[in-house]
Amino acid sequence: MTTLAAVALAFVRLPYVILSPGPAINTLGTNEEGHPLITVPKDKDHPAGGALSLTAVSVRGGPGRLLNAYDLVAAWVAGDREILPEEVVYPKGSTGEQVKKAGQAEMSHSQEDAVVVAERALGLQVGETVAVGQIPEGSSAAGRLQVGDRILAVGGRPVTTSEQLRQQIQGYADGSAVAVRVLRKGAQRTVTLPVHLKDGRKVVGIGLSVDYTLPVPVTIDPGQVGGPSGGLMFSLGVYDRLTPGDLTGGRRIAGTGTISPGGQVGPIGGIHQKVVGARGAGAEWFLAPAANCPEVTRDVPDGIRVVKVETFAQALAGVQAIAAGRADGLPRCG
Repeated sequence: MTTLAAVALAFVRLPYVILSPGPAINTLGTNEEGHPLITVPKDKDHPAGGALSLTAVSVRGGPGRLLNAYDLVAAWVAGDREILPEEVVYPKGSTGEQVKKAGQAEMSHSQEDAVVVAERALGLQVGETVAVGQIPEGSSAAGRLQVGDRILAVGGRPVTTSEQLRQQIQGYADGSAVAVRVLRKGAQRTVTLPVHLKDGRKVVGIGLSVDYTLPVPVTIDPGQVGGPSGGLMFSLGVYDRLTPGDLTGGRRIAGTGTISPGGQVGPIGGIHQKVVGARGAGAEWFLAPAANCPEVTRDVPDGIRVVKVETFAQALAGVQAIAAGRADGLPRCG
């Protein structure tokens, strides 16, 4: 290879990203900056042992970050890394700052949803107000609804949670119409919106804004970690801190997955790298979203077992079974 060619390989930007195993951060301990990851009121706090660790992926490349051919070759040789086209990971045309802000927003939502799920699982009454948060350009809701309208009912049936609203809309046929009753500036009004199919789900052309009233204030500080994939482990960590004893029985358990306010566990990216990172941090068990299980088929490190979960309730039962030494019957990935 000539010197000129070598220089070209080093400086030509390539539209790829490299996913590598990242840290496993115990939600029952401190973040990378040494601050408590979960803080609850002292009179409600039950410090816990063991580990319920969220896992992360280290990402190289992407908007504004140069990768070259040598980076890609090194990643391929390492074996525990994954090379993906940039557009698979980041929206086309996005900047580094936009990516950072989006990750922070997703992390913030995942924390709030995790606390809601944990407190509801403990039987606490979490208040919820559902309103119109966004009306996309060209939406059929434009001119009929306004941002800030509080949604009271759909199709004549009262709405008290965002999950309930979404489920009720799913009962309408594509192309049909649904009556939506809202509260605006102290007055109620009803508008009719067309229902249409988008990405496999029925929608009415609005984004939601949800405000929760939590009976127990909880603060989550994950440090520099971003994105929505810590939701499941946050919810388990909050649940553990608000209940007596060690949920883990002293075991080291890691995992990943988004969490919805209704307790559904959603898929994430970089599952292989997260399992490798978890084992490197000493975890013996890994909770994985059921939708990611088909990807957990290669090079699972020795000494770690991957458990399939679809809901918070399943994940909680899985952790309790592991703690009690009854984990042999848990559903596995791979």
